[in-house]
Amino acid sequence: MWSRFRYFQKNKTVKYGVPMLVLVVGGSFGLREFTQIRYDAQKIRKRLDPSLEARVNTQKQSVVLEQEYEKMHDVNLDSWKNIRGPRPWEDSREYQEQQREHTSKDT
Repeated sequence: MWSRFRYFQKNKTVKYGVPMLVLVVGGSFGLREFTQIRYDAQKIRKRLDPSLEARVNTQKQSVVLEQEYEKMHDVNLDSWKNIRGPRPWEDSREYQEQQREHTSKDT
């Protein structure tokens, strides 16, 4: 019996290969469980409140999207102007007044 034990101790396949195989196979099962926990948590976070869900009707959304498409279809996209928004360090009201003055001078 001791001779077999010593043989397995000296054998490199048993000494290094078997633990590596156990680590790879066991790690794949462990990662599967951890990723499943992650996806379950994301599903819980994405759930809507019941009061908000009552307002949102999936059948109405397709109608709303079709109406928005019709609105965008009628818009003239050739005569638009690119207007820069205020920077975080700028006062937005002051910047809006400057933009209004600038656009009124152009017209």
